[in-house]
Amino acid sequence: MNYTKIKKIKTNILDIAGNEIYPAEVSIKDGYFKKIMPLENDSNLDFDGIMVPGFIDAHIHIESSLLTPSNFAKAVVPYGTTSVIADPHEIANVCGIKGIDFMIEDASLIPFDFYFSAPSCVPATNFETNGACLDCEAIKELMEKDEVVALGEVMNFVGVINRDNEVICKLNVAEKYKKPIDGHAPMLSGKDLEEYVNVGNISISTDHESVSFDEAIEKKKLGMKIMVREGSSAKNMEALFNIKDRIGLCSNQDFFGSVSVADFQSVLKYPIFDFLVSDDKHPNDLKEGHLNVLIKKTIDFGIDPIETIKMVTINPAEHYNLNSGSIEEDKKANFVLIDNLNDFNIKKTYIGGYLVAEDGKSYIDSKKSDMGNTFRLNKKNPDDFEVIAGDNFSASSVNVRVIELVKDEIITNEIDVDLFVENDLIQEDIDDDILKLAVVERYGDNNISNAFIKGFGLKKGAIASSVAHDSHNIIVVGTNSNDMARAVNLISENKGGLAVVIGDDEKILKLPIAGLMSDENVFTVSDQLENINNKVATLGSSLEAPFMTLSFMALLVIPNLRLSDKGLFDVNKFCFVNLVKG
Repeated sequence: MNYTKIKKIKTNILDIAGNEIYPAEVSIKDGYFKKIMPLENDSNLDFDGIMVPGFIDAHIHIESSLLTPSNFAKAVVPYGTTSVIADPHEIANVCGIKGIDFMIEDASLIPFDFYFSAPSCVPATNFETNGACLDCEAIKELMEKDEVVALGEVMNFVGVINRDNEVICKLNVAEKYKKPIDGHAPMLSGKDLEEYVNVGNISISTDHESVSFDEAIEKKKLGMKIMVREGSSAKNMEALFNIKDRIGLCSNQDFFGSVSVADFQSVLKYPIFDFLVSDDKHPNDLKEGHLNVLIKKTIDFGIDPIETIKMVTINPAEHYNLNSGSIEEDKKANFVLIDNLNDFNIKKTYIGGYLVAEDGKSYIDSKKSDMGNTFRLNKKNPDDFEVIAGDNFSASSVNVRVIELVKDEIITNEIDVDLFVENDLIQEDIDDDILKLAVVERYGDNNISNAFIKGFGLKKGAIASSVAHDSHNIIVVGTNSNDMARAVNLISENKGGLAVVIGDDEKILKLPIAGLMSDENVFTVSDQLENINNKVATLGSSLEAPFMTLSFMALLVIPNLRLSDKGLFDVNKFCFVNLVKG
């Protein structure tokens, strides 16, 4: 479509550098701010609200929205987002550089500033089967692309600490191209954290995995820039903006220096941390808002509004060397018109001087896409999901390691549970919420690994997903083997998706693009997701986002216990462990 182009506007502007708001006449030419002329009064303005820089999400996986890049952009521009730094780690694990090229191509078709990081860990570990490998040479190829602005989150912290040659090679490539390196260091501390952050003269510069204030401060003191994450599954904002912890830190002279009583309140309004990011955002949340929601919540925590806006504008722009993030001459004309800093209602969004959204309506036209079938697996039978106790096992029960969910976090616990054995098969315990969990490899080897999990609350049926971080094999949880097999087969038949099965009753949200994304818009996908989540609720689960929660159970770089297609994995020991203890 033809987008309305703006050449000049008189309004109040937010000067990020000067921490002030003043009336000005802003001229725009060729998509950039050409001239900014302060006005002596604000009595004759074209817009009586405030012009603020367009918002930048410094860390997100587009695939986790279940949307293509163009559909994602269409969804978020009404909420003031004009740029994202996307890590295409998910699709890269399925089909390598071909998948990344697909993301870049789809993103290029619409007016939105997509930047990408080169996925550093494909595969994430050697303990799972995935569809591609991005070695050091592949990273060099990606770093040559203008759209790639960073090395993506380095999840292989063990490889960094042990100075693995391939991992260090990738860090050196990023350093050579003068592009920042994103980190991923959940619960890492002490000497291990120091070894991770500083690799010779190279620094891993960001982290988005802090789940406590103390963890984030330790990383901050080592020079990392801290991303405060508030996604659909992992929500860390409350912990990192906790008022008690902030007061304690403001009183700490080692961090802020000596703070007078008069200055204490202003220091307390300083955010301490650097970026607001969403990481993983599902469509049902995305249709309600994006970074604007995070901005409002941060202000509600007592953080100064202008300092908050910096966390999604100038801070990421400067860190990733983007020519945006502020209203200055020669910067790209990405901006948002809001009513005021209290209500923070988004009135209009402009990218490169073009109006892309107005009063909640997006003007971006998304594109239809297809990648063909990326699934290669045999039809599964119920026997594939039976857990055998062992040929020489004769007891009526067995003690097993069980994955336990942690509410509102993507970390898990390991618990020991005694389960009954019948006909040499270990039985689930539905009454105690101990269900079967399986990962089914999708890339042609037909591996299947079985375990048990607590926290999903299903009383019947099974749910399965082809979104299973990070290798994106099919992951399934259920109360019985029959329904688990049917759910996995349903996903395979539809080239990917989220499935619910109870006997002959089955429902699927189709994700035919690499098994990760739909080519429908956010409202269609959100409605489909809501319907399928409601179906899961009828099975007994009270989880707010059951499929997103399920998708993280195969993520072998987040403590504590996970499952891959090759077996049960202890993240802390970084090795496989037996399901049966003893």
